[in-house]
Amino acid sequence: MTESQAISPDLSGNRIFRFTAFLYGFVAYLVFFVAFLYAIGFVAGLVVPKTIDDGPASSTAEALIINLLLMTLFAVQHSLMARKQFKQWWTQYVPKPVERSTYVLFASLTLILLFWQWRPMPEILWHIEEPEMAATITALSFVGWLIVLSSTFLINHFELFGLHQVVNHLSGLETPTARFRTPLYYKFVRHPIYLGFVIAFWAAPTMSAGHLLFATLTTAYIFVGIFLEERDLVDTFGDEYRRYRERVSMLLPWRALTRR
Repeated sequence: MTESQAISPDLSGNRIFRFTAFLYGFVAYLVFFVAFLYAIGFVAGLVVPKTIDDGPASSTAEALIINLLLMTLFAVQHSLMARKQFKQWWTQYVPKPVERSTYVLFASLTLILLFWQWRPMPEILWHIEEPEMAATITALSFVGWLIVLSSTFLINHFELFGLHQVVNHLSGLETPTARFRTPLYYKFVRHPIYLGFVIAFWAAPTMSAGHLLFATLTTAYIFVGIFLEERDLVDTFGDEYRRYRERVSMLLPWRALTRR
């Protein structure tokens, strides 16, 4: 048996795993991107077949309970699987190159479940009838979504959603060590992604009870998420992040404005 014959099966198996991991990560990314685009239509009430104000009729109590359970499931999954301790346990069973892709896939599927099972609460709390004002507020909501998406590209969109890791694994490259950077929006607020979500969820020319519930719960979750995320960032970057936190405000750029 030649040397090449002896090592060929291992190399072949390794290549198969790398390619399979890449396909898995790519599919997980596509599921995320479809869910993200659907979320825009779901919240804005545009284009998609089922929006935040559509769905089977139910009593207020039933709608409230189901929607609270859906939001809780998303929040628990999203927060629990992002924690360092969970990742250390999880990667005993899930290969490290696809850990992030698995997180993204689970989060996207949980979000899709929310879209599917969300119960409308159609009572109107406010409605702006003046067309120009309504269009302006809708445009502001889309600005929020744009801030969300562009913020991910500023810090490495494809790494955030797991594609970078599986491409590196396919190429036989090590994933680079995380570096602390503060590009563009991050010089003014620490969490521009969350700021974009808040704008997108609250800038609504028509606010139903269901939309208000969704916006309120997601905003509350955002503050919980910030607390957990910043604790992890301090563990990772130490004093560098502490100084950043002292210098830059959380969601509103008031510190940057007062320095001028």
